[in-house]
Amino acid sequence: MRISTTGSNVRRAIDEILNVVFFVFHSAWIVFNCVGWAWKRTRPWHLGTIALTAAAWFGLGAWYGWGYCPSTDWHWRVRERLGYDDPPSYIQVLVSTVAGLEIEASLADLVAVATLLAAAVLTIALNVRDFRAAAHAR
Repeated sequence: MRISTTGSNVRRAIDEILNVVFFVFHSAWIVFNCVGWAWKRTRPWHLGTIALTAAAWFGLGAWYGWGYCPSTDWHWRVRERLGYDDPPSYIQVLVSTVAGLEIEASLADLVAVATLLAAAVLTIALNVRDFRAAAHAR
């Protein structure tokens, strides 16, 4: 009697696809959070992604742990099923995957928070300036 592994193969294939989708989505979100303030057309969207990120880190973080990110949580669940043993920070995985460097969780957290704060200040200031300029032009 042969035991079918088709179901587990399909689940693993789906998890492999989800792993890539999460990596692309989450990395794109981070890149946009870093640079989306630079273009006037993207600033309102950027303000939204920064607000959502801060709401997750500090709002949901009050219950799940400071810096909580739903995308990281979901991605880590997929990667766990695939057999990965990931560090606590998505930034650590991103830096390791993209640059081949290993960084400490404390450095990854410091970079993430500093970048979020800088991007938040920039996007708020530029969105306010754009709003005032548009109101003045009317």
